Amino acid sequence: MSFLLSLSRFIDALNEKIGHGISWALLLAVIICTGNAVVRYLFNISSNGWLEIQWYLFGAIFLLATSYTLRRNEHVRIDVIVGRFSKRTQVWIDLLGFLLFLMPATLLILYYSTPYALISIENQEVSSNAGGLIVWPAKLLIPIGFVLLALQGVSEIIKRIGYLKGVVPASAFEKQAATPEEEIAAIKAANKLN
Repeated sequence: MSFLLSLSRFIDALNEKIGHGISWALLLAVIICTGNAVVRYLFNISSNGWLEIQWYLFGAIFLLATSYTLRRNEHVRIDVIVGRFSKRTQVWIDLLGFLLFLMPATLLILYYSTPYALISIENQEVSSNAGGLIVWPAKLLIPIGFVLLALQGVSEIIKRIGYLKGVVPASAFEKQAATPEEEIAAIKAANKLN
């Protein structure tokens, strides 16, 4: 179990780093989106390339942040119902959800998205819009995002099994921060460790 817990910690750390890194892409996307709107309305100038980079950034944010969100236990849940059960029952529900829904869905999406991305890379696919960008990096983010999500799913499964065996505390997989202030404090603490 110690090897699996080490693997889980490695996956968690990887997705934490990616999550913090991708947060900068959100800022960049907002700046580009705002700049695009200002230039379009003030100077009547538009660029398909700038519009597409916005889409690519938003796609990257959603695809790469899902594993970070799972790591932080922040995905939408039915806490109103599940919260009435004991902690052990909640962990069993999580475990079954990961095994029956998350893992099969991520593996299925990986199965279909990987050839889709590889064909795009092989063909050096470019946007059909005038002034558009290359497309394959955006398509490659699909399997990358789902690999990260599947890895985080494995980490969450390991932690839940560890909890059921009595070797992992519930704090290892509970929500990481309840308020924005706690989130900021957690980010500052993580940055001090690095």
